[in-house]
Amino acid sequence: MAVDRSKQTLIIYAKDGSKVVEGKAGETSVAITGLKAGTVVAAGDYQAAWSDGTKESEKVDVPAFTVLTPAPDKPVDLKTEPTVDGAKISAS
Repeated sequence: MAVDRSKQTLIIYAKDGSKVVEGKAGETSVAITGLKAGTVVAAGDYQAAWSDGTKESEKVDVPAFTVLTPAPDKPVDLKTEPTVDGAKISAS
């Protein structure tokens, strides 16, 4: 049977104990934001706990993760220059 989290908030702490983010009551996920692309976060750099507003669960380590690197922008201003056997394509 699932635990009723409707009145609880999920809180993420940095390893120094400072609160990073607190979710809304009843939501089971939060987002850590503001990290640079490619940042490698070690297990335990962040910790998670549930709170009912007066009491808080034991903190547990957030597993390791690496912040995704976005794909490059799509090519724009495509130009073609015909050649004797195809075309030269340029883009910015």
